[in-house]
Amino acid sequence: MLQLLKNHPFDVKAHFDMSLVLTFALPKETLNPLLPPCLQLDTFKDTYGFLAAAFVKTRNLRPSIFPEFTGQDFILAGYRIFVRYQTAQGKRLRGLYILKSETNKNRMAYLGNIFTHYNYTSTDIEMETSIADELIIRSKKSKLKIVCHPGRDDCVLPQNSPFISWKEARRFAGPLPHTFTFNEHTNEVLIVKGLRNDWHPRPASIKEYHIPFLNTLNLEPTPALANAFIVENIPYQWKKGKIESWKQTEQNFKA
Repeated sequence: MLQLLKNHPFDVKAHFDMSLVLTFALPKETLNPLLPPCLQLDTFKDTYGFLAAAFVKTRNLRPSIFPEFTGQDFILAGYRIFVRYQTAQGKRLRGLYILKSETNKNRMAYLGNIFTHYNYTSTDIEMETSIADELIIRSKKSKLKIVCHPGRDDCVLPQNSPFISWKEARRFAGPLPHTFTFNEHTNEVLIVKGLRNDWHPRPASIKEYHIPFLNTLNLEPTPALANAFIVENIPYQWKKGKIESWKQTEQNFKA
């Protein structure tokens, strides 16, 4: 019963006041070992894979059958890899594989670990805007700090980005339509679809970042910041999870 509850048993709605996503490029050989066998890296030029750190200020998060006033407000942080999955019907989906999630409230961590596989922990994460209009995200407990100039017209791509334009980088800005979880004991894939409207990411200039979770992965070479995008004022919905059996075949791994 507990396992069934973790499989996103109902639709969830929320309003995203703000979402900032930092995407890091790594050689595909570095990220492949972090993935379950059912997923492939979503690569750029068949060379780079991407790991993203997303920070979202949500409002009125709740099961979709509940009225808006019952929702709760949270800050969510998620660390995920851009991936592809081929369904049993042969359809190819783009999405994300979640490594870890954080939130600023214990009740979200508790409920998140009951109803998802997203590995929530709670921390003292905060998002605020400074007098200089900088977006600052920080956590003393997690030793996290990000300073961002959101949506500036003169943003340039990070120095070590593999992309040559923001248009090219936009393809790996997120969020992607799906998230995936693999149950290795049953060879089943859980697919959760996200729905949103008016999603128009703006390039963001990252003045400073320190994300200790990336260090725990012991990745070589060091992840290079590839892009950063921000969106504001977005209604969002996660659909009830869908489960399908997965069987490894050569077809699963064809590009």
